[in-house]
Amino acid sequence: MELPDLNLLVALDVLLEEGSVIGAARRMNLSAPAMSRTLGRIREALGDPVFVQAGRRLVPTPRALALREQVRLAVEQAGLVFQPATGVDLKTLERRFSVRANDIFVGAHAGRLLDVMAREMPRAMLRFAPEEDDIDDEALRSGRIDLFISAARKLGPEICEQSLFTTSVIGVARAGHPIFDDEITPERLTRWGHIGVSRRGKSTGPIDSALAALGLRRHVALVVPTPYSAVFALRDSDLLLPLPGHLAHGALAAGLKIRLFDLPISLATVPITQAWHPRFQNDPGHQWLRRTIRALCTGDDASVAWQARSPLI
Repeated sequence: MELPDLNLLVALDVLLEEGSVIGAARRMNLSAPAMSRTLGRIREALGDPVFVQAGRRLVPTPRALALREQVRLAVEQAGLVFQPATGVDLKTLERRFSVRANDIFVGAHAGRLLDVMAREMPRAMLRFAPEEDDIDDEALRSGRIDLFISAARKLGPEICEQSLFTTSVIGVARAGHPIFDDEITPERLTRWGHIGVSRRGKSTGPIDSALAALGLRRHVALVVPTPYSAVFALRDSDLLLPLPGHLAHGALAAGLKIRLFDLPISLATVPITQAWHPRFQNDPGHQWLRRTIRALCTGDDASVAWQARSPLI
């Protein structure tokens, strides 16, 4: 059986990212007609149109969308085969990192991470993928994501994990909320409705368990998928919002008219970890990303560049 030209994988990867023949041709230093001929070869090899005309632009077919992450992973793995084991120049490294991260990390550290990447690994791209309903360690195994940052949870035995930081849940309310007129007790906490934040639509959690132990119950009046929409929902209501401290303080620093308060119940702190598949353990670009993220999460900005180059702890 004759194997297809593996250069077609690279071309397909670029086409899927650019979404146009002209953009892909520019990236690959080819003429538009030459790129069109390459697309024809890809179509023949896959037995699928790959892209179809929709008005004045091309859109990927369902088969092309299904292959996107598989193609990306294949191209990156092929590049690692021919990459020297040492002496990698991060400033010229072209790499896309797909990171599944919760809003706690993105809200607190994404901006600073991108700033460091612009200096140290300027040709790399960071893609934050949303938390989904699939199994996180399977997403790491399959290569759909390169790094998983979330509250600590049980993953597969081979998955590598590293602690980043811990956060605590605190209360958020609009400025002028009547809850601040008196001592905030567990009973007063349940007097007003609450906002729940859950990508999966859950309305109960550790807060409800802690209140139930005191014979109390809260009313979750609204559930939203992101903390940012939850914060803005506070403006014209008397709802209360329990939120991880990192996000709550960030919203306050952004100038939103809110006040923060300690919850009058005992809740465990939330450990945040990063996890990756062992195939990336010694990959220079992936190592740099992990080290830099961990350095940022320690809160010592002066040590970020040094930590990014030091051995992984």
